[in-house]
Amino acid sequence: MGIVFFVVYLLSLILFGLGLLFHGNQYYEAIDPVDTCYIPFGGKHIATLIFYFIAFNVSAFLIWTKGRSLPPLTLVLSLIFLFIGAIINVAILLQVMGHNTESVDMYKGDDGTFFFIFSPPICLLISIMLIEKIINEEKIVAKERIYKTPFLNDINNFLARKFDESVWAIIFLFPVFLLVTLILILVGQDANSIVKTFTDTTTWTFSQKMHPPILDHKGHYLCTVAAKGNPKIVKPICLGKRHGNIIIVNRQLQIANAFEEMITDFSPTIHHFIRKNYDKYGYNISTKINSRTGSNITYMLMKPLEWFFLICLYLTCINPEKKINKQYV
Repeated sequence: MGIVFFVVYLLSLILFGLGLLFHGNQYYEAIDPVDTCYIPFGGKHIATLIFYFIAFNVSAFLIWTKGRSLPPLTLVLSLIFLFIGAIINVAILLQVMGHNTESVDMYKGDDGTFFFIFSPPICLLISIMLIEKIINEEKIVAKERIYKTPFLNDINNFLARKFDESVWAIIFLFPVFLLVTLILILVGQDANSIVKTFTDTTTWTFSQKMHPPILDHKGHYLCTVAAKGNPKIVKPICLGKRHGNIIIVNRQLQIANAFEEMITDFSPTIHHFIRKNYDKYGYNISTKINSRTGSNITYMLMKPLEWFFLICLYLTCINPEKKINKQYV
């Protein structure tokens, strides 16, 4: 059972790490939200979080493998870091449950929560299980401990119920936390780094910072790339502008843009869903098309979609050609 739990925990950490690959930018960095988003933990203060992460996992490993056979001071310190880790994981859980991406335009959804949501509750469960393990072991040892004097036996039975290593861990929790904070200050952390880890962020639950304006896309979409092919094939009409960049405009691109405008008029919610997913996948494909031959092939592959868009426009618009011809003109 322990091995299965360990594997699940490991998988949750891997998923957490993948989340950091896609959400790795600090609040002060301008981002292209098609490619990446903001991290839920702040700047230099992450070092404090990393320290407690390591301390938590080392403590959990020691208690899992050794239990009450650990030296008394080591056992109490391990329990302290389990308690602190549990509190921090509650904060992490609350932080990642809220991811407001409205300020980074329509390109990002609340996908960050999926990556980060599993690890904190598993860590919290590990803390509870290991602390309970120590309490139960202490009760067993205390019950087996017998003194000749009845008075001592009564005291022992009372302490077995009320006062064990877990209680000592709670008593010394704040002093140890204060000592660790002083040590972290000496290596460059702030006194309130554990708080700033969550507040010096943007778009997350406890965020108190605002990010710079988002960047324009660094590339073009499929129809835009296709229009850069052989003029005899793609039939360019004129030059237009997108995000301040000059692009080649052909009828296929105009039809695609008119269809998108039609979807926006019909349902902004549906348009948001389509645009968000297209930006995630279609945009990345378009950045890899860097030759005229590739543009020609893309143009031909997009033809069935162009015809589908055109049929939809003629079915739903009173003046479809007017809507098409005004795109990028």
